[in-house]
Amino acid sequence: MNGEWLIRGSDGRLSVYLVSDGAVRCRAERAPGGNWDAPRRTGGERRVEPLVGVGRGADSYAHLVAWQSPAGGKPGGLLHSTHFRPLLAALDWHPLGRPAGLGESPDEPAVAVDDQGRAHVFVRDGAGRLVIRAQKEKGGWGPWRDPQEGEFAGAPVAVPGRAGRVEVYGAAPDALLHWRQDKPAAAFHLVETAEAVPRPGTLRAVATSEENTTVFYTDDATGRLCAWRPGHKPVPVASAAGPGPVAAVRCVIDGHDCTLLAQRATHGRIVFAAYPSEQEEAGATWTESGPPVPADALVSLALDAEDRVTAACLSPSTGRLLLSRRKDAAGLAMGAWQEV
Repeated sequence: MNGEWLIRGSDGRLSVYLVSDGAVRCRAERAPGGNWDAPRRTGGERRVEPLVGVGRGADSYAHLVAWQSPAGGKPGGLLHSTHFRPLLAALDWHPLGRPAGLGESPDEPAVAVDDQGRAHVFVRDGAGRLVIRAQKEKGGWGPWRDPQEGEFAGAPVAVPGRAGRVEVYGAAPDALLHWRQDKPAAAFHLVETAEAVPRPGTLRAVATSEENTTVFYTDDATGRLCAWRPGHKPVPVASAAGPGPVAAVRCVIDGHDCTLLAQRATHGRIVFAAYPSEQEEAGATWTESGPPVPADALVSLALDAEDRVTAACLSPSTGRLLLSRRKDAAGLAMGAWQEV
């Protein structure tokens, strides 16, 4: 999935989203910190492709965006659903259509939610440009829009930023691109680019302070995990532990504002690294955790109802969901992984 798929809902319960047998399914805690229920289908009966974006709003509602599976020889369009509380049914899929000029093999969509609860959906068209559709201030959806600035490859990533604005990142073969709004509900503009050689499929963005967002990526030339914050140059943080994107969350560790990263390492175990937020020059060191997991295992991070860092590891091929929470101890000490 594109985005952190472990989400704390408005009632404090954690939930995870996964794609299985043409449907997005949700598993959730029955009570904060308690047992988990079985997977439940979300969004209605439409079949979807395993190309899904997920985002969490300030209201803790989960927004899901997926490509509908082709039917009758016609390619499917994008669908959106809102999940208000983990133990309630999500809204049925709402069709968003298919933007003009889209290629035959679309990438994962991205979705971010502003501070008024409006979802913004982003995809790359066939010409490599960003196209956007957003919920209106008074309900419904606006048209598809194209900033007509910047070309990139692969899926974009999006994140809520300062003052209710949404920010978007994309990766070109030799650059990173950053779009944002001048004010909430306004048009998007390409505001900055940075020289980089980002490895395809490794972007992950997170708000690292009240003022800034940061995008993480693997530098394809050096194999280093790097961070870029607009207004600065990209900075290496650590060697990339594995091939995919990192999971990232801002949290407090021993009274310090930190950014925590997690990734499935090439050797099969989950690794964690933390550093003071926006001090990437200090570097970070990976710490291994738990047993080896399958090669397709995904990792996501969130804060639970008690603001404890929680990590989820999900293997689509096996359906196994593992969970680990930070211990009540000094430093970055994660508890044993438990199957749920």
